[in-house]
Amino acid sequence: MTIRYETQGKVAVITLDRPEKLNAMSLAMYDGLGAAYVRARDDDAVHAVVLTGAGERAFSVGADLTESIPALAEDRFDISEWDAAHAKGIELYKPVIAAVRGACIGGGMEFMLSTDIRIVAEDAVFQLPEPEHGFVPAGGTLVRLVRQASYAHAMQIMLMAERLSAADLYRMGVVNEVLPSDQVLARAMAVAERIASLGPIAVQVIKEAALELQADPLETAFAREAKLGQRAFTCDDAKAGLARFVERGRRRKGAEG
Repeated sequence: MTIRYETQGKVAVITLDRPEKLNAMSLAMYDGLGAAYVRARDDDAVHAVVLTGAGERAFSVGADLTESIPALAEDRFDISEWDAAHAKGIELYKPVIAAVRGACIGGGMEFMLSTDIRIVAEDAVFQLPEPEHGFVPAGGTLVRLVRQASYAHAMQIMLMAERLSAADLYRMGVVNEVLPSDQVLARAMAVAERIASLGPIAVQVIKEAALELQADPLETAFAREAKLGQRAFTCDDAKAGLARFVERGRRRKGAEG
């Protein structure tokens, strides 16, 4: 297994750990990444996730061309079996922060696009080269990218299949921060720890709403938003938070009086 899973406080860190192969994904690694996401989802002690790649040379260059791609091309394997690895269909509402260094190519870029916040190295390179080889980035990207970036930028990234810089993706609104490589993982951890310090139900409801409501008609979306909001308002975290807020108000009023 070349997927490493560890926890640091309330944060699960998932590492694509095959640096000698630029973290290229074997079939077993796809299974392992999906299992890691499910493990984080089901662990109540985990409130946020960081996804990164081992080494400085690559986040991931995608599917292993000697194993995974031939299996798909020969129709021996259905790409939907990788859904969990692409955070599809598993209701992973805990936020995932990507820490990207080096090459982020093909399936590697698809993994990044499945995350919620992206911290990337200033010298990282990005590409969806699939059209050059006669296939498509179908690990969620055909759906996600046109929802995450402007239509024109999304189509440029997918149709032209060109190498892009971190600065390019920042300009297009695809990544959040561009930093020196040696600062990327620490910053991603800091972001994850900040999110993990907040109300976990509230955080997960926000992500669920962002993912689930965008395709609904307006009135339907508002109705579903109200139900999600009520779930958050009535959870124990919210009740405790409200009690603390009221108590602070009483103390402030007492001090002023």
